[in-house]
Amino acid sequence: MAVLVVGGAGYIGSHAAHVLRRKGYDVIIYDNLCTGHKELAEGFELIVGDIADTAKIAKVLTRCDSVMHFAAHAYVGESVQNPKKYFHNNVTAALTLLDTVMESRVRKFIFSSTCAVYGNPVKVPITESNPRQPVNPYGATKLAFENALEAYGRAYALRFVSFRYFNAAGADESGKIGESHDPETHLIPLIFQAAQGKRAALDIFGDDYPTADGTCIRDYIHVTDLAEAHVAGLEYLAKGESAAMNLGTGEGCSVKDVVAAVERISGSKVPTHIAERRMGDPPELVADPSLAEKLLKWKAKRSLDEIISTAWKWAQKRTS
Repeated sequence: MAVLVVGGAGYIGSHAAHVLRRKGYDVIIYDNLCTGHKELAEGFELIVGDIADTAKIAKVLTRCDSVMHFAAHAYVGESVQNPKKYFHNNVTAALTLLDTVMESRVRKFIFSSTCAVYGNPVKVPITESNPRQPVNPYGATKLAFENALEAYGRAYALRFVSFRYFNAAGADESGKIGESHDPETHLIPLIFQAAQGKRAALDIFGDDYPTADGTCIRDYIHVTDLAEAHVAGLEYLAKGESAAMNLGTGEGCSVKDVVAAVERISGSKVPTHIAERRMGDPPELVADPSLAEKLLKWKAKRSLDEIISTAWKWAQKRTS
């Protein structure tokens, strides 16, 4: 039986699909290609459809024994400007997907959640016991679906894992797949654009935070480490367990740290511009990943340099 990777033509979903296949799993990708890319699903069975299409989902579920759900809108700023879009897709349509799963015999479900469910953390590093108090609609929609999974788990014996990602970055070591967003909002691809002359400068939003160099600190985790955690999550579900857990490295890097690493690895100077702080940006978001390490026997292995090297290889391929 196959793993149904919903949103598998997107950034993280496609990396999960590749790692699953390397580990011997059969994979079916389901994606509406709204933000996904057909090229990222190349070599896999791809079913094009919406997560609210119950008939199409029900049919493919007959060939699957587990589901990984990556199909969410994920731009924080857009969620503030257009919350209707986010609640419709990330909650209403996602619940339709979940209900369709519950009408099948599939009872193993892995959810792509986010550290945005924590909002402004009460302490760093962030443990799973941190209050879940999202400060934007994106985080609120992810929390709503987490709550649904918890309730369905209690009522219907659904086994689930909610993975709360920190900052996913990097690309598959093969160079075949990587990050491709439009618009691009992630730091490392934006730094590359500045290094390649595709933008005048990288905007650094605030250099007066209470951090060592004044710029925000984030926990950057290689996307392949994330994908490997999802495979470990399937093995965890096979034991009949359910949990929510952080996926991060436990180490923080500032914006200036990342810029310096890109300059070192690419050999290119990155022009920067100090801009105003963005509303709602916490000074520091770093995971305590010890629960995932304990429950999954998993640990993020790849360094910031490996994140940037693989992402740079992908970026150069895209421009060649």
